[in-house]
Amino acid sequence: MLIAAVLLPMALGAILPLFRFRREGARSLYIMLSVLATSALMLPLVFTGAPGRETLFQITETLPIAFKLDGAGRVFAGIVSMLWPLATLYGLEYMQKDARKYTFFAFYIITYGVTLGIACASNLITLYLFYELLTLITLPLIMHGGSTRNIRAGLKYLYYSIGGAALVFIGLVYVIYYGGSTEFVYGGLGAMTMGATAGSLRIGYMICFLGFGVKAAIFPLHTWLIEAAVAPTPVTALLHAVAVVKSGVFAIIRATWFIFGPALLRGTYAQHIPLALASITIVYGCTMALKEQNIKRSLAYSTVSNLSYCILGALLLTEGGLRSSLMHMVYHAVIKITLFLCAGMYLKKGIVYSQDMRGVHRATPEVSAIYLLGALSLTGLPPLLGFLSKWMLATSAIQQGSRLALVGVAALTISAVLTFFYLVLPGLTTYMGKPERAYAYRELSPGWKALAPLAVLSVIILVLSFWSAPIGSFFAYAAAGGL
Repeated sequence: MLIAAVLLPMALGAILPLFRFRREGARSLYIMLSVLATSALMLPLVFTGAPGRETLFQITETLPIAFKLDGAGRVFAGIVSMLWPLATLYGLEYMQKDARKYTFFAFYIITYGVTLGIACASNLITLYLFYELLTLITLPLIMHGGSTRNIRAGLKYLYYSIGGAALVFIGLVYVIYYGGSTEFVYGGLGAMTMGATAGSLRIGYMICFLGFGVKAAIFPLHTWLIEAAVAPTPVTALLHAVAVVKSGVFAIIRATWFIFGPALLRGTYAQHIPLALASITIVYGCTMALKEQNIKRSLAYSTVSNLSYCILGALLLTEGGLRSSLMHMVYHAVIKITLFLCAGMYLKKGIVYSQDMRGVHRATPEVSAIYLLGALSLTGLPPLLGFLSKWMLATSAIQQGSRLALVGVAALTISAVLTFFYLVLPGLTTYMGKPERAYAYRELSPGWKALAPLAVLSVIILVLSFWSAPIGSFFAYAAAGGL
């Protein structure tokens, strides 16, 4: 079933350009059914677990391309499977006048399968294969439209990703040479704690961390993500909330907890340097978001900051830290995709900068309300879900007690304050003052294909805010190494 869930969207996306549907509705139906069928295969496995490992093929006897769904993988696969259909439905309206819809949605569907391949990877070699395939598949999405800005953003993304891939490959060689296996094992591979090789392994971990840190947008490797904001909104929503950047964070979690292991890293430079980089990135990202007036670029800097929340939690090297990391990975995905989809609707109506949002609530009341809900949630206003994950992160850092952990708490506090100014205040201005021109009531409201995903996402935010115990228990289960 895991192999089918990974390969089905890749196959359905690849053959989409071969069809020439006479009606727009037929093509849209094919696209939605492709995505929904994939989610229908994956979600039962996310909720119930997938027994055993499924091998696609063997590179060598000790290097299989295989899939297995443990607790951490179920968290990431759940994010992808729940949010991809919503983003796709939104994309059908957003891209309806685009001249190259076939190509766009072909890569869009293939990316779904590739991202699931990362979530379900049984070992580091499988994750690496799909991780690099993700770069190649998402490149045309960033460059879609062919403008100078799109091409420049795509090339920057490619150059950074190639550099990251080279580093990860070197780290992979370390793992194969010293560990003898690339299989994910909770707590790290046993061979990775051998005293004679500990120094070399920590170097290997740092190389892996920096390589995966490219897609996780660690400062100063983050600039490609800001440039990628020029891509169509259905792409940026997935880049910033679900697929690319979360793959980077997930890969760091895998390397930290399931390959090298906390015992090897704890109390060494291999923990201290990543922790310091995470804290720097948290403050830097939200500072730049406050400075930026372009709505999408401001949200992009916000993503840079929030990704390092997850990295900070994972690098605490405690179960509580990993639990809070997984929690924020999910909660941030839900909130950020909501904000990006709202920003896309503003952009479609010519509202590009935060000052343009002033007084537009009457023209688009639904989008304004949902955007403000997302802004309040990401800021961490109690009892909304952003508060829950940030509180868990801060609590875990205080319990860990090291100086760098406490520096992380200070970074979280600064970020929360700045997030209010760059997100909540623009959201509030939609209800204040007068817009640049007079709009009729609901003049800017989008169609149902865009509103339906936004409505569902707002419901998810509210449900997780007030009824988070079941999913919170699963985060604890996954952080303890449960399947």
